[in-house]
Amino acid sequence: MDHTLLKPDATLEQIEKLIAEAKKYEFASVCVNPTWVKTAADLLQDSSVKVCTVIGFPLGATTSSVKAFETRDAISNGADEVDMVINIGALKSEQNELVESDIKAVVDASGDKLVKVIIETCLLSYDEKVQACQLAKLAGADFVKTSTGFSTGGATIEDVELMREVVGPNMGVKVAGGTRSYKDAQAFIKAGANRIGTSAGVAIMEGESVDGGY
Repeated sequence: MDHTLLKPDATLEQIEKLIAEAKKYEFASVCVNPTWVKTAADLLQDSSVKVCTVIGFPLGATTSSVKAFETRDAISNGADEVDMVINIGALKSEQNELVESDIKAVVDASGDKLVKVIIETCLLSYDEKVQACQLAKLAGADFVKTSTGFSTGGATIEDVELMREVVGPNMGVKVAGGTRSYKDAQAFIKAGANRIGTSAGVAIMEGESVDGGY
């Protein structure tokens, strides 16, 4: 699980709590906005928990050069993984070369760091979801990810199954938006996800469920 806090009003105290929880439960990473990357990296330097951040978030509508700069800046501050948002408008305009080059700009800027590509499934048709996954794979990304958690909907079982089918067994599939219980997490894993981004990680680990959230 990527233990996540991406709200714009997140405070230092809340970030510190997130990191302490991630250490306690040995989550895969903490996922925070770029402004908190250095703080997270400093607090996690003696931990196996990775630092994940978001690029072009949440709209994906910044230019490729800005996304690449943001990626390099985040990595210089200690990010181990980056979750980038695709250029959704370009995808829907069938500007596939632009979408692929936009992803590749982040992949190239990331070096050996993990890149997850947020395709924002709730805004896409079936064919657009397939195309987005194929372009992410062509661009050399490590994962495709369902959602930002800040749009009109989150992950669905059907989307996860489709994404896994398209990218095959060797690429990661990350779920975001909609994992609020242990039962949800198990269902997404069964559907093909191998990483789950959620703000409900502690509740999930303790067998509880929460309403709303990322």
